[in-house]
Amino acid sequence: MTSAPVKMVFLDRDTLRPEAALRGFGFPHVLETFARTSPAQAAARIAEAEIVVTNKTPLSEATISSAPNLKMIAIAATGVDIVDLAACRARGIVVSNVRDYARTTVPEHVFALLFALRRNLLPYREAVIAGRWQAADQFCFFDYPITDLAGSTMGIVGRGALGREVARVAQALGMHVQFSAHKGDRSDGARVTFEALLQSSDVITLHCPLLPETRGMISDAEFAAMRRRPILINTARGGLVDEPALARALEGGLIAGAGLDVASVEPPPPDHVLMKLARRHDVVLTPHVAWASVEAVQALVDQLVGNIEAFVAGTPRNCVA
Repeated sequence: MTSAPVKMVFLDRDTLRPEAALRGFGFPHVLETFARTSPAQAAARIAEAEIVVTNKTPLSEATISSAPNLKMIAIAATGVDIVDLAACRARGIVVSNVRDYARTTVPEHVFALLFALRRNLLPYREAVIAGRWQAADQFCFFDYPITDLAGSTMGIVGRGALGREVARVAQALGMHVQFSAHKGDRSDGARVTFEALLQSSDVITLHCPLLPETRGMISDAEFAAMRRRPILINTARGGLVDEPALARALEGGLIAGAGLDVASVEPPPPDHVLMKLARRHDVVLTPHVAWASVEAVQALVDQLVGNIEAFVAGTPRNCVA
């Protein structure tokens, strides 16, 4: 990079918490920031940029080709599927992502969902508000089942940083833990087969990327194989679960509940199957916020700035292209 001010564009600043402080960059620059950018707006907005920051705004080959000065794309997330990496490699454009910032916040959200479901916290809260406690003829009431986590088996699909941290918390709670890779991968001693995990887990939690081979990996056949009627937790990617099949599994009693923080379409439209399922007592749906604790988002922003500064200094890091 030259000593002239670097032209930078942040396409979707509002996708990060407003209180997250974007500290100053340690090099001369001009930064243009947009709250949100649609795919149709992206090409015009990055036309003169040397560095582009994006969280969820997709950058296709056609969009990338409209920016002749582009040297770096800094993704404000771990997932990189929004950027055409092949087009970047062909141009020599560096693409970086942020990593491991959510090692605390996502596992905590997993267990928040799990506690809410296993202890039926939301139905009990609704019942109390509706006057059920006053109507009871004793000091408490038992309208909904409550089951402990201790002694049950958690199956974790994916053995990365998040999966391992979920396992650590689960073991501290007295749960048995088993890992598998995604569907079709073989066990390797440290992991059971995907099929064995489905059959023997009381809780199944997903911590793997959305790839062609993982899309829809939990569908009708997989739900039918879940012999222990587990709770399914998905804080990874919505496309991992076949959502109509999930509805059928819940309606058929094949699983005990679902805790979901992601959807195949975000935000889901009002008639989306998950919006209908969200009204059920055995479903907790949150709006893709497992990653978004105040502490985690600040760590993400700090790492994002560090990635850009490292690139400008000639020592790029966290490169995916």
